[in-house]
Amino acid sequence: GHPWFGGECISLEGVREVAASHSSFAAILKQGSVVTWGEPQRGGDSSAVAQELKGVSQIQASEGAFAAILSERGINVVTWGLPEDGGYSGSVRDQLQNVQQIQATSHAFAALRADRT
Repeated sequence: GHPWFGGECISLEGVREVAASHSSFAAILKQGSVVTWGEPQRGGDSSAVAQELKGVSQIQASEGAFAAILSERGINVVTWGLPEDGGYSGSVRDQLQNVQQIQATSHAFAALRADRT
């Protein structure tokens, strides 16, 4: 496929999970780090949050963004990509504590916390 839409060929070892947005991919590696590629604005460039993407246990993708759950307790969700597709979670960051599951629509994410809220 076209490199702009994530179609370039990359070789990764120890991949646990892969998620796909409209034109980007994110892979969780065995040690919990994340590798992204594809259209930069739609999550293919995670460099702005790279320092936070450690100990990742799950990734979900919307059309133009990704959300990752970190295995640690406390605030444990990191988002990146197009803000209008859920790539900016700063306004609700304090509510993203002890998240156990994330689900996505094409333009948003929903999080389920340990207390089932």
